[in-house]
Amino acid sequence: MSPDEYCQQKASQSGSSFYYSFLFLPPPRRRAITAFYAFCREVDDVVDECTDLNVARTKLAWWRIEVAAIYEGKAKHPVAQALAALLPAFKIEQPRLQEIIDGMEMDLTQHRYADFAALKQYCHLVAGVVGLVSAEIFGYTHPDTLKYAENLGMAFQLTNIIRDVGEDARRDRIYIPVEELARFNVTAADILHARHSEAFVQLMNFQVERALAYYRDAMGFLPPADRRAQRPGLVMAAIYRTLLDEIRADGMQVLKQRTSLTPLRKLWIAWRTWIKG
Repeated sequence: MSPDEYCQQKASQSGSSFYYSFLFLPPPRRRAITAFYAFCREVDDVVDECTDLNVARTKLAWWRIEVAAIYEGKAKHPVAQALAALLPAFKIEQPRLQEIIDGMEMDLTQHRYADFAALKQYCHLVAGVVGLVSAEIFGYTHPDTLKYAENLGMAFQLTNIIRDVGEDARRDRIYIPVEELARFNVTAADILHARHSEAFVQLMNFQVERALAYYRDAMGFLPPADRRAQRPGLVMAAIYRTLLDEIRADGMQVLKQRTSLTPLRKLWIAWRTWIKG
């Protein structure tokens, strides 16, 4: 199996909405974003699948070395090899990849966030930086496109947090800031024990409105000249905003279930958004 084939398999097996956002890209950019997405999945899987903290730290440390090896022509892992082959054509900076690993390391030990400022830093590392690298791969001409990309990454991560409240709680992780829990009279125990209430619905409505504000801010930064190149992000935004609509329509039932869209529906949204440009 070639490095590109490995990355393709990693991306397609994830079932992520991101996969649908770059189906319509021309082959060179599709290979690049697929390899980058496969990298993100590899380091994220370390955190999600390793139950031993020391093992997880060791694996992330290995990935730090492997990222450096990409830029020295010594990559060993198929994902790293795929990324190394892209360096002449695409601006994928080593510090960005290391920042993503920084965010993954936060997940090993930090399971609560005091306020939104603290959460925002985490979201920047695991999603805002992903948006910036993706924008480089898709191509852009105006610096405001990077502001669009970072805000969109933030919006995606906030959407993930909303969707995965219950799933994260079962791993003893609560990404909703402690200050906001207190403001809406919801306790950490309520989240951990999946106690749905009107107070919880109000809390989640607040989270949804903030995510939607980031989507609006992102679109406000996107220059018309770069809109066509950045269509993969627009596809993801359409899919994720539809997901937020579904979660709201379902009464914020995210503590005991994980709301998702069918692959066919994602594909339809992706095609429709891509055609509209």
